[in-house]
Amino acid sequence: MTYTTPRLALVGDRSPAVRSHARIPGLLGALAEQDQLVLDAYWIPTPDAEAPGALDGFDAIWLLPGSPYASEAGALAAIRTAREHGIPFLGTCAGFQHALLEYARNVCGLTDAVHAEQEPDREERLIAPLACSLVGHEGAVEITPDSLASRAFGATRSQERYHCAYGLNAAYLDVLRAGGLRITGTDEAGEVRIVELPEHPFFLATLFQPELAGDGTRAHSAIRALAGAAVARAAAKATV
Repeated sequence: MTYTTPRLALVGDRSPAVRSHARIPGLLGALAEQDQLVLDAYWIPTPDAEAPGALDGFDAIWLLPGSPYASEAGALAAIRTAREHGIPFLGTCAGFQHALLEYARNVCGLTDAVHAEQEPDREERLIAPLACSLVGHEGAVEITPDSLASRAFGATRSQERYHCAYGLNAAYLDVLRAGGLRITGTDEAGEVRIVELPEHPFFLATLFQPELAGDGTRAHSAIRALAGAAVARAAAKATV
């Protein structure tokens, strides 16, 4: 097979009102110009991601912020596709929340788990309101050594920006860990901020938004790592 430019699925309901969405074109340009990581990126609205085969042929999937999604089912389908087919995956903010939700339902058997933003009155709120909203906040993240996150970030501590009001309900932490999910980033109070799947080629989700790092002229290390994983996948396909 001939090598082709890696294809990146940007799954989310694109809106100029979402700051992270507005930064994406510049970040992709920075990846190409500064890191020589050229990607062929396509925006996939969450209702479109729900269709069978919608993400076939992509070399990476990035589930972006912007909840509530127009289609929760589409967001969850994108995550499951990446998880089950070994496609490099990055979930940020709402992407992090829904990665936990998909894993809880489809791997850990918590079929009634819900996101409180969509179903605030249900008892099974896997994703629940944070004790203190992180909208517009910045804070330190402690990263587990010898993890995908530490390799991607090149560090075991990072200062990150947030724009969210929901996170993991700690009551579900043990069952997610028992199911194979690895917690590799926490804030200084021990609250979960990064998760990954150790048996997956590249599966990383962050509650913070790496899209908001710096002034937007250079891609965050997590985004560069996803791009690198996409390039590696495309190159491997070309040798088959």
